[in-house]
Amino acid sequence: MAPGPVWTPLIPSTGWPEHVPEFGQDTPLGRAAQPAELAPAYVLLASNEGSYISGAVVPVTGGKPF
Repeated sequence: MAPGPVWTPLIPSTGWPEHVPEFGQDTPLGRAAQPAELAPAYVLLASNEGSYISGAVVPVTGGKPF
């Protein structure tokens, strides 16, 4: 997995609170992902349906080029 910006409770405590309002706005979707939006990709890779996926990078980036 290669996630883009993901909003978690730790983001405000990272030591750069002046950048929190812009966090994730540089993606084509204009916002950071929520953790629940990444979960389906992880579930796919861990499931039988993803058993033949090997050696791939799955960019979950909100449309931002990988």
